[in-house]
Amino acid sequence: MHPGPLLFCGDPHGQWQHIIDAALQTRARAVILLGDLEPARPLHLELQAIWERVWFIHGNHDTDHADHFANVWHSEVSERQLHGRVVTLPCGTRIAGLGGVFRGAVWYPKDQQAPKFRNREDHARVTPRQDRWQGSVHLKHWSSIYPDEVEQLAAQQADVLITHEAPGYHEHGFKALDDLARRMGVRMTVHGHQHDCLDSSARWAAQGFQSFGVGLREVMAWPSGG
Repeated sequence: MHPGPLLFCGDPHGQWQHIIDAALQTRARAVILLGDLEPARPLHLELQAIWERVWFIHGNHDTDHADHFANVWHSEVSERQLHGRVVTLPCGTRIAGLGGVFRGAVWYPKDQQAPKFRNREDHARVTPRQDRWQGSVHLKHWSSIYPDEVEQLAAQQADVLITHEAPGYHEHGFKALDDLARRMGVRMTVHGHQHDCLDSSARWAAQGFQSFGVGLREVMAWPSGG
């Protein structure tokens, strides 16, 4: 087992060398990507030097183009996708993932309106055939968050929850993710998407968990002294 910290990596948008360098220099035990990957090749090839330590979720930009979709949802990388599940890392940390973003065409919790679709299958049934991707919803909505995905995660327990969207402490975040974190009993949430790393420590006691954002192409080591 690698003895170093967990590395949480903010949206790489197709850039990888800084992640590889950080993983090798810190002897990271796990490298966790927070979405908006946009790999030019299948992800396991981009990160071949450290692949055995990599875990990830997808972001909204990973469904902008068919080639990005193919490289993120490639059969060789699917076992490292954390979206919608909890994985226990070799160090014992239980980590859960929720990729993608909230969209009004599916579910936008801030509107306090009922979701338009509970899951991708329901959405696919009303998607015109010419607009379907892989026989399902429009390509864009492969990175939309559906309520059933959140409920399936909420029934599980974890130590860390990674999301692409920010939780409620952030001006552009969602309190629905606070609720998810508390239901899962996590100690910490980490997100990308907003390209910033605001200090939310004043909110931690009220939230019931620590929350961190990781900036554009930044890497956060946890524990910080690791």
